[in-house]
Amino acid sequence: MKKQHSRPNILVVNDDGITAPGIKNLIEAVKELGNVVVVAPDGPQSGMGHAITIGKPMRFNKVDLYEGVEMYKCSGTPVDCVKLAVNKIFKGKKPDLCVSGINHGLNNSINVIYSGTMSAAVEGAIEGIPSIGFSLDDYAEEADFSHCLKYVKSIAQQVLDNGLPQATLLNVNFPKGNGIKGIKICRQANAKWAEEFDERQDPYGRPYYWLTGVFQNNDKGEDTDVWALDHGYVSVVPVQFDLTAHHAIPLLNSWTFND
Repeated sequence: MKKQHSRPNILVVNDDGITAPGIKNLIEAVKELGNVVVVAPDGPQSGMGHAITIGKPMRFNKVDLYEGVEMYKCSGTPVDCVKLAVNKIFKGKKPDLCVSGINHGLNNSINVIYSGTMSAAVEGAIEGIPSIGFSLDDYAEEADFSHCLKYVKSIAQQVLDNGLPQATLLNVNFPKGNGIKGIKICRQANAKWAEEFDERQDPYGRPYYWLTGVFQNNDKGEDTDVWALDHGYVSVVPVQFDLTAHHAIPLLNSWTFND
């Protein structure tokens, strides 16, 4: 069991940008738990997944947005923010916790693959830092995060007190509204986006496309993140970044390959 004997250092990141309301609320939720350092993109980076900046320079500047909080804005991706924080701010001495969000919009089910919020948390876990991604089922700029904060603080405190299994992080999603019934530990639902591309024409008659789609849940289980959120619970899914399909290895070993 991991015990903190001094005030822990907490890295706060996001993908909606350093001025997003979600990160302000995340800072408020965790600042009593430790020394907060914020590194966030200088603008929205939603849907960036685990992208990193290669082949062009990044800007990394200190800013003063919230009193008593050390903050930096970065021209790169959410994952870049974590990498820069570890290397340039903490200088290899890892923070005790990395929290990402609070994202405007859910990152449940397959969304975890595309999410910049969750990829920042994954990068934290790759660096050996206990990490959590937080998201809310509300895309509005004026979204109300107030009902999330006590759960953010409680979950973050549990991770600080107990640590997480190696190579594991948490994906936490909040339903919209004040009627939260509690927390459910879940698995990721088997759900996906049925995507379409809306074709339009610019003033010169050239086609361009908007990505649209409908979220389809093919999983009827009552132990999934989709079910929990639909029924008013906070969903907490343990996530790993080892993408090996271990159950498929015996099948592949049964195949005959030509040398």
